[in-house]
Amino acid sequence: MTKLNSIRVLAALLVSALAIAPAAEAAVKGITGSSLNLSAKAGYVSVADGGSIYSWGYTDTTGNMQLPGPTLIVTQGDTVTITLHNDLPKAAGNVSMVFMGQQVTASGGVSGELTNEAVNGGDVTYTFTPSKPGTYQYHSGTRSDLQVEMGLYGAMIVRPASVPTCTTMYPDALESGAAYNHTGACYDREFLFVTSSIDYQLHKAVEQQSNGAGPIILPPDAFESSEYWLLNGRVGPDTMAVDGTDTLPHQPYGSLAHMHPGEKILMRVVGGGREMHPFHHHGNHARVLARDGNMLLNGAGNLAGPRVFTIASMPGTTTDAIFEWTGKDMGWDIYGHTDGDGSSCTPDANGFNTAVGPGAANFMEYCADHTKPLPVALPSFNNMAFGGFFSGSPYLGDVSSTLPPGEGGLNPGYGFGFMWHSHTERELVNNDVFPGGLMTMMIVEAPFVEIAE
Repeated sequence: MTKLNSIRVLAALLVSALAIAPAAEAAVKGITGSSLNLSAKAGYVSVADGGSIYSWGYTDTTGNMQLPGPTLIVTQGDTVTITLHNDLPKAAGNVSMVFMGQQVTASGGVSGELTNEAVNGGDVTYTFTPSKPGTYQYHSGTRSDLQVEMGLYGAMIVRPASVPTCTTMYPDALESGAAYNHTGACYDREFLFVTSSIDYQLHKAVEQQSNGAGPIILPPDAFESSEYWLLNGRVGPDTMAVDGTDTLPHQPYGSLAHMHPGEKILMRVVGGGREMHPFHHHGNHARVLARDGNMLLNGAGNLAGPRVFTIASMPGTTTDAIFEWTGKDMGWDIYGHTDGDGSSCTPDANGFNTAVGPGAANFMEYCADHTKPLPVALPSFNNMAFGGFFSGSPYLGDVSSTLPPGEGGLNPGYGFGFMWHSHTERELVNNDVFPGGLMTMMIVEAPFVEIAE
């Protein structure tokens, strides 16, 4: 199958998935506070081809082992205390946590190679005061080759102690804010993307030894290949299910992103596993704000990060980036206006139709493209048997067109869909079954559609 045909097949399948997908959350979910209690546990995660894979993971007080571990959301300057309990099988041995970018004091437990470790059934406590805001990774510092592969990793978000005044164009962008104390770091919505992989044969070998006395012996071919590639602990198309869905009790974080034209989307990309993943975001470039919590600024204090269309997600590292989409310079009227239909577009200083207000159907229309027809001739809907457009129309928010035969209605958000995925093609499978893997979607919703928080 050629790459173009593969993408077409995937797009057709995603249409069906998005037709029934619930609205995505527009703010990162996690646990907050300055005194947290976590455990390390064993459990099983689900993959979209029907498999169930033995894994380890951190958990909060809900008791469910989860992959990735709970997203820790703390505040710059607060003293944070995290107590970790080792509830892994005896064969797993000790366990620990290291927090990238933080100066940590450990107490209790036993001394390990990187930090203090909790023995089986025991506890260890870590204390630190984050001095800089940003996105960070945490993972086990004990037998990291084994324990990170098994799932002992997660993300930490440090909110800035003070933020600039940020404005939003849409009243439903309730989680708007700033990732850093800088006007260039303002955003309307934020989404977390933790990349990782699973070596299925290694996990099976660990499961077979989990009831023994230990230590666990890795198979000779360990780490030679992976069979599953994940976003936020899920493989596609499960990545597009809502946060906290009952069908994935150990994988609570989805990664389906939604936005309106003109919004600023904060992408928090975290390398959670042991491989590099090129995370490719269709639709537009993104401006890199920071790497590993360090803002990229020039000597004048202005944003100096590159504009990229693929973020290299390296193990243990993080990237914060701002993604925007407006429809500017598409070359055709994305709202479907035609000459003589009575529509109008009044450009502001940047060429966009903002005078009508955010509730209008064509708010943020790029006026230079007003009434320009699609650059191709569309087939008659009566001749289409499969693969209808989102919302039954090629136009953003247009629901007036007749749907093709057999179609019951697509994408209730009346939006454009852009696939966000690994740019390594083998990572778009679930154990060699296409499509799946490290992929999700960005849906650009019509301006009048309210995005759920």
